[in-house]
Amino acid sequence: MTKPLTFWNVAFRPRWIAALALALIVAGVFAFLGQWQLERSIASATIIERDTETVVPLSSLETPQSTITTEGSGRMVSITCSFDQRDDVVITNRQAADRSGAWLVRHCSSTEGTSLAVVAGWAPASGSVPSTTTEVVGRYVPTESPQQTDLRAGQREAVAVAELVNLWQDPGPVYGGYLVMAQAPADLETVTTVVPETESKLNLLNLFYALEWAIFGLFALYLWYRLVRDAWEGELEELASLAPKLEA
Repeated sequence: MTKPLTFWNVAFRPRWIAALALALIVAGVFAFLGQWQLERSIASATIIERDTETVVPLSSLETPQSTITTEGSGRMVSITCSFDQRDDVVITNRQAADRSGAWLVRHCSSTEGTSLAVVAGWAPASGSVPSTTTEVVGRYVPTESPQQTDLRAGQREAVAVAELVNLWQDPGPVYGGYLVMAQAPADLETVTTVVPETESKLNLLNLFYALEWAIFGLFALYLWYRLVRDAWEGELEELASLAPKLEA
């Protein structure tokens, strides 16, 4: 009994093995071109640099009653304000690389009548911080989200502007982020901040070309498969048409 003709019977014929080798070479060339385009996309990525360390007035970057901007996020800024000890809030369970503890967050009332949450430093075990009007310098960062904490017991674990504004005596227009002082007052320890990482923007056109070459490589292999399958199906039809004649 003759074994049925399979796809692989046709695929393993010399002509189709040679065709497969050619398809693999073509796919390899396309893969190389795709990798080259990908490397070009990474190499030509636009580095988005911004000066975050030169101190500028907060009011020149941000507007109260609005969300923090990309330009202002992580920027070293200054603001002249006074503090009201009645609005001081202790934020607990703060973690850092070298310690854990609580932060003292203060209500900064600026000379323009705006309000800003200021992390003065690691909260002291006792004592208070003076409320004199002074220029505050520090890193401006986005507000944190409110958390489920024991508010009645005065336990708060997030510097959430939306919560703090409801605790302050006379908030006025409030900035959307908060400031971490670069140098804590004498009674506190400074909270360390991190310089924002430099961002980069990939060349999307080169990425598209890399994807295009990958598709071409896959199509070369699919074309070989389709040609072999067509040849196989053609032979099956031919054998099927000859079967009645052979039986007769």
